[in-house]
Amino acid sequence: MSPGSSAVALDRAAVRLDGRDVWRDATLQVGQGEFVAVLGPNGAGKSTLLKALLGLVPLSAGKAEVFGRPVRRGNPEIGYLPQRRRFDPDLRIRAADLVRLGLDGASWGVPTPSVAKRSRVADMIALVGASAYAQRAIGELSGGEQQRILIAQALVGGARMLLLDEPLDSLDLNNQQAISELIRGVCRAEGVTVLLVAHDVNPILPFIDRVVYVAGGHVLCGHPEEVIRTDTLTRLYGAPVEVLRTTDGRLVVVGLYEPVSHHADGH
Repeated sequence: MSPGSSAVALDRAAVRLDGRDVWRDATLQVGQGEFVAVLGPNGAGKSTLLKALLGLVPLSAGKAEVFGRPVRRGNPEIGYLPQRRRFDPDLRIRAADLVRLGLDGASWGVPTPSVAKRSRVADMIALVGASAYAQRAIGELSGGEQQRILIAQALVGGARMLLLDEPLDSLDLNNQQAISELIRGVCRAEGVTVLLVAHDVNPILPFIDRVVYVAGGHVLCGHPEEVIRTDTLTRLYGAPVEVLRTTDGRLVVVGLYEPVSHHADGH
């Protein structure tokens, strides 16, 4: 992959917070239009990786580029969904209005959006399959429906990349798979690059192109079958780790002092 075709490029990048290296010597490239899962144990620096690409966390060494340019705060080419809880059930903002905030959040309260804006909002809501409930209050919607609306909001401003921090957390398995399939469809239809932080690789495994695994102060990128392996993860952690496949085909990574969660109930 040539640097010019990369959506994300890290070159010997490192982040140091509170006097310790979160991760270091990270070198990787993510292609435009790829769907990439960001995996690893709690505290390994997965969310920090997203924040570094957003320019919210400075590098202590190396460099990072997004679409061939150094990372910077407020990059309009990036849509970001941070970790969150569900909306309050009493929140009465319509789902469509929440999507519109992705276009003109600073102008919230302007009574009549332009025809072009209304069309753009409607298009993104249709893209994520949420047209049937776009006029309902966001607090009334299910977790999966809310995630579709939030993805539309992140896309509506014309983002070429989505950074999604645990968007599948708290969703049931069917919704995890449905949202993962939706994201893969957005990648293919719109050419949008997606980095998605997840605890559990199994619901997204059929849909992702590659994996970024963060552990032991290191970052490794490759195809799932190259990365999620006993020998590869043992080298990454610098300690014995074993990758098991259960009878139903799910991957579980175990080792160190406790299981490294890649199943739905692990954290």
